[in-house]
Amino acid sequence: MADLDAIFKAYDVRGTYPDQLDPTVAAAVGRAFVTFTGADRILVARDMRESGVALTEAFEAGAVAAGARVVDLGLASTDLLYFAAGSLDAPGAMFTASHNPAIYNGIKMCLSGARPIGEETGLGRIKELARAALGDPAPPPPGSGVEHLDLLDRYADHVRSFVDGKKLAPLRVVADTANGMGGLVAPRVFDGLPFALDLLYPELDGNFPNHPADPIQPANLVDLQRRVLDTGADVGLAFDGDADRVFLVDEKGEGLSGSLTTALVATAMLERFPGSTVIHNLICSKAVPEVIIEHGGTPVRTRVGHSFIKARMAETGAVFGGEHSGHYYFRDNYRADSGLIAALVVLGMMSESAQPLSVLRRPLERYADSGEINTEVADTAAVIQRVEDIYAGRGAQIDRLDGLTVDLGDWWFNLRPSNTEPLLRLNLEAPDAASCQSHVEEVIGLFHAEPSPTHS
Repeated sequence: MADLDAIFKAYDVRGTYPDQLDPTVAAAVGRAFVTFTGADRILVARDMRESGVALTEAFEAGAVAAGARVVDLGLASTDLLYFAAGSLDAPGAMFTASHNPAIYNGIKMCLSGARPIGEETGLGRIKELARAALGDPAPPPPGSGVEHLDLLDRYADHVRSFVDGKKLAPLRVVADTANGMGGLVAPRVFDGLPFALDLLYPELDGNFPNHPADPIQPANLVDLQRRVLDTGADVGLAFDGDADRVFLVDEKGEGLSGSLTTALVATAMLERFPGSTVIHNLICSKAVPEVIIEHGGTPVRTRVGHSFIKARMAETGAVFGGEHSGHYYFRDNYRADSGLIAALVVLGMMSESAQPLSVLRRPLERYADSGEINTEVADTAAVIQRVEDIYAGRGAQIDRLDGLTVDLGDWWFNLRPSNTEPLLRLNLEAPDAASCQSHVEEVIGLFHAEPSPTHS
């Protein structure tokens, strides 16, 4: 029997193929998805991973066996699947493992209208239904009850609707799609716009022969930075495997953090929709809420993760939301995330201001951050409690919205346990690089310290 507990994560299903996630499991999840949603029509798409063909066929067969018609969108980016779920008002399933290595695959699922499904909003129930479905008779042959639909042009039109084409300047853009789905969707989106697009590694190849499709890691930006400098490009765009995230590189070859891009896009959205609410997750830089307030908006802080961001956007009517991890959410995109929309908004800002990205970013860069630092510890809960006790004794402001956040005024940090590994994730921000490094060493030094006798 498959170990579903190992592959059902907080926001999606993800595991190695075929030992953890195989066609039998995919068929069971397909049945469960239809049972959970009660839908008579569902949407299915996949990224370029070789295992995606067998997995989607099995999932679709399971869905048909449960009584649904399947609309197969073929190869797609995750944000294209969300666009389909929003525009066609049907639940959707995207087969992808995002930035993970080739041996992995997974399933991101959403309700009609691109509403999120997470652990607390249905994923746990789908897991139990899938567990029951594993014991059911075999589903019908692949292909029955399945129709095919190409939405790429409609999706590209939708993405382009976020900028005024008449105000765009002839900028030179390098896009590193890392052999992921950006190689399919980016050229179609840029078609007809006045940008000169230079693609790095556009061939769809789920083995990622050039570098991992994980742009949050600085090592995976090196080729893009070199190409931007060598060609004199105005901007570089780095996409992950399923092309829903993007990281930017300015004309000097310097990368922008997800927080900095969030602040930048927030200014554009607040100019377009004055006085709006903007969501940011709690590991974003303090500069993000500062910039939102300065531009007349209302910042709302939330937990890390797309299901929490989207839920708060729905509650508050927020026009935009951003995460430090490079996910950017738009109200007019069914509150779903899209790296390509975020990229076009920034290109629009560059065009209208006639300023390079290195200049636009300058007023928004106010602090030094550590990036995410992962440390293996034996007992994450015990370490977090120890750290909380120590800093509470020093008068720090503390909250437990998501993990542990400790704010000491001129510097702060967040500690979050991994959902799947004995790891603590540290994000820390301070006024400058030297104090940032010093405080990182201070906090990590507490991880393996002996507990105080007062807590024995």
